Amino acid sequence: MQILPILSSLRRHRLTAVLLVLQVAFTCAIVCNVVFLVVQRIQRVTVTTGIAENELSVIHSSGYTAHENAQARQATDLAVLRAIPGVRSVAAVSWSLPLDHSDDSYGVCPDDASRKQAMARRSADGTSCVQPSMYDGTEGLIGTLGLRLVAGRDFTSDDYVVGNAHKPAVAVITRALAQRLYPGKDPLGQSMYLGDAVIRVVGVVDTLLRPNLRTPAVDGYSVVWPQKPDRRTVTYVLRSAPQDRARLLREGRQALLAASPNRLINPDRMEPYTDMRARFFQRDTTMIGLLVAAGLGLLFVTALGIAGLANFWVQQRTRSIGIRRAIGATRSDIRRYFQTENFLIVGAGIVLGMALAFGLNAVLMTHYEVPRLPLFYLPIGALALWLLGQLAVLGPALRASAVPPVVATRSV
Repeated sequence: MQILPILSSLRRHRLTAVLLVLQVAFTCAIVCNVVFLVVQRIQRVTVTTGIAENELSVIHSSGYTAHENAQARQATDLAVLRAIPGVRSVAAVSWSLPLDHSDDSYGVCPDDASRKQAMARRSADGTSCVQPSMYDGTEGLIGTLGLRLVAGRDFTSDDYVVGNAHKPAVAVITRALAQRLYPGKDPLGQSMYLGDAVIRVVGVVDTLLRPNLRTPAVDGYSVVWPQKPDRRTVTYVLRSAPQDRARLLREGRQALLAASPNRLINPDRMEPYTDMRARFFQRDTTMIGLLVAAGLGLLFVTALGIAGLANFWVQQRTRSIGIRRAIGATRSDIRRYFQTENFLIVGAGIVLGMALAFGLNAVLMTHYEVPRLPLFYLPIGALALWLLGQLAVLGPALRASAVPPVVATRSV
């Protein structure tokens, strides 16, 4: 099958061919960027927090009376929660948990020289200092959250301080933060400078995500330190088997109210941790659905356009197809003619669409801080559109190949 006869035929149907090329080009540009955005969103919503998400339940308690001893109340609450059948462990935190938006962060430096440099600049930019998220809690927090220690040790009872009056002397940091603060060094025993306080690193956990995501490069910068909450408002984290979470939330609320009726437990803030994560990513999952629907809709419309145009051309060329069949063209020849014609049209659209894809990505980068479109999305998009074009034209091509030679004898 020669290409020149096909190009000659397309020149006689220039307008319809150009319209189809433009349709394919815009589809290529939009679909490549849509797929890229969907992948970015999926990577965001599937990010690992580092905690045992499916085993955790959260109960937010507030409303201690002014004269009540917060530490004594927390000790009683923890005892009654541990007594509930099915509770493996429980801990109290001030507020922060991964993906709960309530980020508590401080600037920390790996050495005193960096601290002085950051203070002189009044900024950590351009220094070795960073601003990780800080997690506090009662004894057993690391085990309750299910964090995986990869180096060092957990806290001992002597490590704990109460409230913000004093900074703890030790801390456990994430692997990502350790690599940032102490590149090429063993982080255990290293010092972190937090203002005038010097904190020694005694442990490293694999991963602990921040309460509020920023960028992938810094989302794993977290510190856990042994600081017990000293507030009237506290969050209890219970670890159990996944199937026990709903029951433990009900029984936990009843036990806490029985221990101290002078408190408020908001039902909206009493939930399995997985519900908290789902709420954090609700906009992202909605956006994924909208983008997928838009991309599939655009591909469907493009397929309809290809199939409709092919059907129209088959109707116009019925007699010429019959003539070709009469002079020896086989059904395979006719089918390949339409498939090759479609391949050329879609190919021209893809070439134009690749340039448009980069242009659209540049606009998104400028106005929406979208990363640069990786090059490998273009051949994937081209292959998908070529396959779509071949599938869309297959029906009309088969119908054209079924035209009998006797059609050539009929009058126009």
